[in-house]
Amino acid sequence: MTIFEKIIARQIPAKIIWEDDEAIAFHDVNPQAPVHVLIVPKRVVPRLTDATESDRALLGKLLLVASDLAKKLDLSSHRARVNLSRTADGEPLGRHLIPLDKKTRPEET
Repeated sequence: MTIFEKIIARQIPAKIIWEDDEAIAFHDVNPQAPVHVLIVPKRVVPRLTDATESDRALLGKLLLVASDLAKKLDLSSHRARVNLSRTADGEPLGRHLIPLDKKTRPEET
């Protein structure tokens, strides 16, 4: 079970800011920016190359949620990064999106 699956199952605590039946969004416990939110699909798709036509709506939804949360969090400008995380052993952690405030990460604008 990945760390994200454990958060979804409430086996690991998280500061959840949004959730529905298909996805969950929460603040990163080790933020790399002043605003670092993870948006994680509840259905596991380990890599984008594994995505199928049935994942189309979910993947689009994740981008819209990133936009909505950026507004809710009052980010003046933002970008969403798709992250395909892996553990040190190469095991997939899961795919997630991160809306970041460009003002707080000028080197990445």
